[in-house]
Amino acid sequence: MAASDVNPESLLKNGKVDEVRRVLDAALEQNPNNAEAYNQLCRAYFQLEAWDTALKMAEKSVSLAPENSNYHLWVGRAAGRKAENSNPFSAYGLARKVRAEFERAVALDSKNIAARADLAEYYLEAPGFLGGDKNKARQQADAISESDPALAAHIYALLEEKQGNKHAEQQFKKALEISGNQARYWVELAYFYKRSGRMEDMEAAIGQALSAPRGGSIPEYDGAFLFLRTGRNFGGAISMLRRYLASDAQGEDGPEFRAHYMLGQLLEKQGDRKTAAEEYRAALALAAQYHPAKDALARVSR
Repeated sequence: MAASDVNPESLLKNGKVDEVRRVLDAALEQNPNNAEAYNQLCRAYFQLEAWDTALKMAEKSVSLAPENSNYHLWVGRAAGRKAENSNPFSAYGLARKVRAEFERAVALDSKNIAARADLAEYYLEAPGFLGGDKNKARQQADAISESDPALAAHIYALLEEKQGNKHAEQQFKKALEISGNQARYWVELAYFYKRSGRMEDMEAAIGQALSAPRGGSIPEYDGAFLFLRTGRNFGGAISMLRRYLASDAQGEDGPEFRAHYMLGQLLEKQGDRKTAAEEYRAALALAAQYHPAKDALARVSR
C-alpha cells in the first residue's frame, strides 16, 4: 500500500506508531516542508514518550507554519512533558516555553479550546515565578464557557480544588451534569476522588464512566490506568483493557501499544509472566522503540 493511501490520523488514533512513522517519513521525502507531517510525527513520538524527539518535530512544524495555532499547542505539550522528565534547571526554562507556546496558540486562534484549556491548567499548576496565576486560569475558563460550558465548569472545579475549597466536588459534578453525564467527566471525577484518597468513590465513578455516553473518550483505558496506579481491581482493569483492544473506539490518548503494555503490567502483577510477555511483544510489534515494553519483556523473560 502506498504511503499516500494511508491516513496518518487514523494510524495515530489506533496507536500504530511504527507504521505512522514509516508513512510520514515517506511523505517528508516527497515534501521536506510538510508542516502537518512534522506535527503528526510529534504526536507519534509523544505517544512513545520520546519527549526530546517529539519537541524537535513540533518545533519543526512551527518553523514551517508559524501562524498555525495547533502546532504551537503541540510544542507546548511536548515541552511540558520534557520538563516533567528533566532536571530542575532545565525544567524551569522548558516551563517558560510551555507558557509562551500555549499563550501564542491562544493568541493565534481564540477559538482553539484545547489551547485555552491547556493554558488554564498551566496557570493553575505553575508557581507564580513561572507565570502561574489563578485569576488568569479563571479568565481562560470564562472564555471557554461560551462554546464548551462543561469544560469551563471542569476548569472551575480544578481551580476550586487548588484553592482547597470544599465545594470542588460539587463543581466537578456540575461539569458532569452540564456535559450530559459524558464518560470524560466521570473519569475526571474519578481522578478527583483518587487525589482525595477516596478510592471506593473512584471505583464507582469509573463504573459509571463505562456505561456513560462516550463523546470520543476512552473510559476503559483511563479506568484501567487508574486501577493500575492505585493497585486496585486488577481483574476489572484487565477486562477493561481487553474490551478496549477489541473495540473500534480507540483514541490517540490511549494508543494500542500502550494498552498492550499496561495489560502486560497488570498480568505480571498477578503472576502471569507468560501472558504478560505476550502483551509486551504485542506492544513492541506496533512500537518497536517503546522502551518501557522492551525493559518489561527483558524482565519477565529472565
